[in-house]
Amino acid sequence: MKPIFTVSEVTTIIKSLFDSNEILRQVYIRGEISNFKHHVSGHMYFTLKDEKSQIRCVMFRDANRLLPFTPENGMRVIVLGFISVFAKNGEYQLYAEDLQPDGIGALHIAFEKLKAKLDKEGLFGAERKRPIPFLPKKIGIVTSPTGAAIRDLLTVIKRRFPNVDIVIAPTLVQGTGAADEICAAIDELNKLGNIDVIIVGRGGGSIEELWAFNEEKVARAIASSGIPVISAVGHETDYTISDFVADKRAPTPSAAGEMAVPSKAVLKNEIRHLNLRLLNAMARYIGTERQKLEYLSKLPVFKRPQTYIINNRLALDEIIKKLLREMDIYLSEKRALLNTYTDKLEVLSPISILKRGYSICMDADSKRIIKSAKDAKEGDMVVILLSEGSLVCNVKECKEGNENT
Repeated sequence: MKPIFTVSEVTTIIKSLFDSNEILRQVYIRGEISNFKHHVSGHMYFTLKDEKSQIRCVMFRDANRLLPFTPENGMRVIVLGFISVFAKNGEYQLYAEDLQPDGIGALHIAFEKLKAKLDKEGLFGAERKRPIPFLPKKIGIVTSPTGAAIRDLLTVIKRRFPNVDIVIAPTLVQGTGAADEICAAIDELNKLGNIDVIIVGRGGGSIEELWAFNEEKVARAIASSGIPVISAVGHETDYTISDFVADKRAPTPSAAGEMAVPSKAVLKNEIRHLNLRLLNAMARYIGTERQKLEYLSKLPVFKRPQTYIINNRLALDEIIKKLLREMDIYLSEKRALLNTYTDKLEVLSPISILKRGYSICMDADSKRIIKSAKDAKEGDMVVILLSEGSLVCNVKECKEGNENT
């Protein structure tokens, strides 16, 4: 009688067959991604398929965190990993350890997707671009210390302006970990605090070799830099995400050196030219002022100044005479007007009225003017003002009306 196995026992046997197979312990598989899911745990789950078949795949967080791109449905990739059985479900699957796009087409798709994303966020906007300092005192360079790019940069910078200081932040420029090193180098140069401009770049290469400069983390590190950044990646025809987000794009590392510093010899020539222009301008100005001085020195006032003074003194005398005449006329007019007003006031004066035979009667105690017989009574003492003197009287009788008695 043949033995009877449990499901777990059969699954274990099958798993051991997979795990003991040399081919399946490390295998490269080419296919197209579908059903991709990036779990909150950080693990990636997807299906790898071709025209005839498919296989389930998982890529754990520790393996996928260094991927230079984000996998997506429809992307063709080459996966390195091992095939084993997931005992709980009784299914075999590919445990991915590395993942890379299958060909330039996939990389180009990843490039365009990230470019569109960052552009939408405004990281490529012209308003974010900062000017490169005209004459930096210290330049930071982020690149490989052994590549051709650093040699080109040092040669160009020292030839154009040997006085400038250079700080090199050595990094990997391709492969696993390159992007992280580039980000860390940019951050370190910012922390130094005395760097005027940073050059980030490397020499030419394939799109795969330049890919570190297409990673989102590098783009964001450049955008976050407090120091203006020049991107100098590859050759003139090579464009990376770093080029779009940097403050200035140089077609080559050598061109970046030329952008970073002016030519000292050219500056000296410009200074000599400006100095010559200044001297010529000063000579023209002095010549013009000398001509003015010569013209003024020939004027009569400078040849016979006493004549000028005499003429002005005579003119001043005439002005004084005219002023005195005008003052006499003005005062005469004002005096006549004053006399007119005085005559009018004189006519209306109470004293003039008294001189015509009238008098003013008022109560002796209160000095109140008595206008009517009703305002007094027998026995009151009144004062009568005359044009000359006054009378103090005792009222013997009060009569109303205007009849004379």
